[in-house]
Amino acid sequence: MPDSSPAPAWYPDPENSAQLRWWNGTTWTADTTPVPAGSVPPPAPGAARGASRRRPWWVTALVVLGVIMLGGVLARITPALWLLVILAVLGLAVYVFIRGGAPRLSLRSRASGLLALGAAALLLIGGGAANGATRPAMLTADVTSSATPRSFAAAAPTPTPVPTTYEMVDVVTVIPFERSTVDDPERDLGVMEVVTAGVEGSKVTTYRVTKIDGKEIGRTVAKETVTLPPVTEVTAHGTREQQAAPPAPLVAQEPAGQCDPNYADACVPIASDVDCAGGSGNGPAYVQGPVRVVGTDIYRLDSNGDGIGCE
Repeated sequence: MPDSSPAPAWYPDPENSAQLRWWNGTTWTADTTPVPAGSVPPPAPGAARGASRRRPWWVTALVVLGVIMLGGVLARITPALWLLVILAVLGLAVYVFIRGGAPRLSLRSRASGLLALGAAALLLIGGGAANGATRPAMLTADVTSSATPRSFAAAAPTPTPVPTTYEMVDVVTVIPFERSTVDDPERDLGVMEVVTAGVEGSKVTTYRVTKIDGKEIGRTVAKETVTLPPVTEVTAHGTREQQAAPPAPLVAQEPAGQCDPNYADACVPIASDVDCAGGSGNGPAYVQGPVRVVGTDIYRLDSNGDGIGCE
């Protein structure tokens, strides 16, 4: 069959109608030139036209799907490798966009660079989705692994529950009586006497008792009732002071012999004057005291008037 490839020449750029692109007889190159004013370039032969035809839509769809799957696989294998591939695609996109194409890689225009940028974005999206799907799975695996001992523990025999019971218990206790003292002016000072006897009281305390397996583990007071109030013991304390007894009346003694009847407890002689023995008086008669005056102190033996002379 005859060779249908177009000859090397300048042909209209399939991507940009305002410029010409060099066809080397096999593929498009990166060399471009503006269309000369007033000139009409020869149309590209069938091979050139075939080279400029667009790919079917399903080819593009397969490329996009492959890029996404590649990003997911790389992200699952190692995030570092995934990032390196993304950086390589970005670098290629920048190179194609600046140079206007990369014929050796079948990237013949800047639009191919934009396509490479889109591929990098798809890698990012695919890898991110893969990471998002992997993390919940890892978390699920961690939870499952951590829950495994618990499931084993749950599989252990369940102990028989111990019954808990409650009951009300009444306890009777004694209430001691108090004591008090009151002053009683009708009683002599220092005299104390119980006038009201003390009586102990009693009360009933109701407890709510908690038992486990028949053993008491605690109790709380439910109520208290005083069944017999205590009686306070009262003691009277006398405050009345005792009065001094009146002195016994003096009884005049009958004169005995030669003793003056106005005096007692000692014989005072009857004379013209009597003085206390050992005193400063000059007699003529003397008496040894003390002498109690029971009548008239005719001899003035009681000098201080207390009823006793010659003290």
